[in-house]
Amino acid sequence: MNNSNIRWISSTRDAAWKERNAPDSISGDANLSITDEKFQVAEGFGGCFNELGFAALSHLPEDERAKVMHALFHPDGEHKFSICRLPIGASDYALEWYSLNETDGDLEMKHFSIERDLKYLIPYIKEALTYNPELKLFASPWSPPTWMKFPKAYNYGALRWEKEILEAYALYFVKFVEAYRNEGITIHQIHVQNEVVADQKFPSCLWTGEQLRDFIRDYLGPAFDKHGIDAEIWLGTINAPEPWQEWLKKSTSDFNAYAFTVLSDPEAYKYVKGIGYQWAGKYGIQRTVQSYPELRYMQTENECGDGTNTWDYAKYVFNLYQHYFTNGVNAYMYWNMVLEPKGRSTWGWEQNSMITVDPGAHQALFNPEYYVMKHFSHFVTPGSTRIGLKGPWTGNALAFERPNGDKVVVIANPFTEARVVRFSAGNDVYTFELEPESFNTIVIQ
Repeated sequence: MNNSNIRWISSTRDAAWKERNAPDSISGDANLSITDEKFQVAEGFGGCFNELGFAALSHLPEDERAKVMHALFHPDGEHKFSICRLPIGASDYALEWYSLNETDGDLEMKHFSIERDLKYLIPYIKEALTYNPELKLFASPWSPPTWMKFPKAYNYGALRWEKEILEAYALYFVKFVEAYRNEGITIHQIHVQNEVVADQKFPSCLWTGEQLRDFIRDYLGPAFDKHGIDAEIWLGTINAPEPWQEWLKKSTSDFNAYAFTVLSDPEAYKYVKGIGYQWAGKYGIQRTVQSYPELRYMQTENECGDGTNTWDYAKYVFNLYQHYFTNGVNAYMYWNMVLEPKGRSTWGWEQNSMITVDPGAHQALFNPEYYVMKHFSHFVTPGSTRIGLKGPWTGNALAFERPNGDKVVVIANPFTEARVVRFSAGNDVYTFELEPESFNTIVIQ
């Protein structure tokens, strides 16, 4: 194979997205090789539309904002995002508490309204859709309306388990999908609850596996059938409570309790099209995929750091991509695509973002995790198939075959010194000297 058929891009602490000269082939043994194994099909990459992200973007001049949106969403852009998330009501990166119906006792959802979303989320989403009209969207609530909960609060608590409340909450989801459809926005998936085990100071709601099973089986699924809602129902998003260390002392099966409880019920199973795992849910995904390989899987929220956006944390995040794809996900979601410096939420948690917008300078800064994502999403297009690797470098790499037959290998050098990878593609072996603590994408055409 001629080295003109190879493209190599590298990112380091000092130089992001640098095109490197492809090496000539050599003789000898390889320490990383593509195998004939084929695994899951990739559905894409994306992030979450949040109010604070929209507020950050508003500080950019029109031309700079267009560059950011093109980079994230356009099929010819840098990231080519194909599937993204949005909240139903307030997320922890909303500007304030809210739901889509705070009229106490409105079981018929007569006062359901997305009026607030028309100000913040919907313009953000519609702008993205102008760059990629094929963008798919999934949505989840962080909290039901407060009058549906006990105690009556946005944070902590649980859904009131009364028949009329459960019917009304299923109708709440129906109204949401219909309202967005009326705005020209298709919701492709509904995930029942963000972080089913999270009892937080920001909007949240606790669920048991049995409650998820019964709500999907007896209320949400039938309501979607009755109203002709074609959005998929996903079992998500599954996390684990803090402190995670306490869960780690238990059997790994405890991380699968939610999925197994729901999916082992045939009537609930028939409504579920996929499963979303995030944060400490990463400890459960392997066994769930082994048990239900016919379903689709998603990493629904990238772990989000502390707002300092360091290269060291980007190295950790690369490992999350490697873990989730190795264990079967079809899609990977970043959390906040854009935030102001330090990424402070309304409830005080500072988090990382792909892009930081400086309100004073009116400029966008592309953070290390922007490039981690780009090393995957720029080349691993929807419809690509994850393929096998073998050799000592396998734990630091992923490989995909694109629909056009190109092979894409994404590999990190986590060491503080340069390391040599002898990579075999077919009968040829190539030597790549990976710079210290670098991310690399190799495309074989």
